[in-house]
Amino acid sequence: MLPWLTGVRLHPIKSLEPVSVHEARIGPGGGLEHDRAWALFSVDGRWVNGKRTAAMHLIRATYAPDLSFVTLAVPGDRRNIPARSFPFPGGAEDAAEWFSVYFEQQIFVRHAPEGFPDDAIANGPTIISTASLQAVCEWFPDLTLDSARQRFRTTLEIDNADAVTNAANADGHLPAFWEDQLYGEDERSVVRFRIGEVNFEGSNPCARCPVPTRDTQTGADLAGFQKRFIDMRRETLPPWAPAARFDHFYRLAVNTRVAPPEVGKLLRLGDRLQLP
Repeated sequence: MLPWLTGVRLHPIKSLEPVSVHEARIGPGGGLEHDRAWALFSVDGRWVNGKRTAAMHLIRATYAPDLSFVTLAVPGDRRNIPARSFPFPGGAEDAAEWFSVYFEQQIFVRHAPEGFPDDAIANGPTIISTASLQAVCEWFPDLTLDSARQRFRTTLEIDNADAVTNAANADGHLPAFWEDQLYGEDERSVVRFRIGEVNFEGSNPCARCPVPTRDTQTGADLAGFQKRFIDMRRETLPPWAPAARFDHFYRLAVNTRVAPPEVGKLLRLGDRLQLP
């Protein structure tokens, strides 16, 4: 198997839609530059995000090709809130006014060059294989592959080089949950690997939040999603996955750490993933 980087998705505004790019640089915090660079907060300092409010899912965010602007809109909102464009990342204060109107409360938008990762310790890019997302779609036949990508919000997607270069070769994909070999038997051990010129440490299987249970366009819950996911993840755990790392089975994708010397290096589509 020759794992290649087949997808790079940034989520410039935490909890909102991703944008696919051909390359991304490792930012000052160890994640991807411009990923989760804006985050929303209420006046009491609490997160305003998809975990806390399904209303986040109704907002559409589209970006200029160079990410210099973002346009925010809420199609079909009964209040007819007008779409507006804001400089990114410098327009956080003006964007806060738009979000305040939408949420009908004062919202602060903060910008952090290092981003606002979900995991403060393993705060590098998250990694998943295409086959793992396809497996989830088999568990939930109403999901499309793109919908699964948006629900689980990983930044890096990998697949086997043969499958990428020959779409007709269905057997050429990496096996589902291939990425579960990228972390160690316990929290004190790591797996070191490289994608292109960037060195990574695999940390742990990523614990999921309520967001994957919801429709990415409407915020509606898919009944029974979490229970069925847990049951199927337990049943299909591959032999290479360290079972001790699963205190629960609502986990998918791999959290990573990236050391400071890697900051500024580029990841590009087509880069190979190499294990020692």
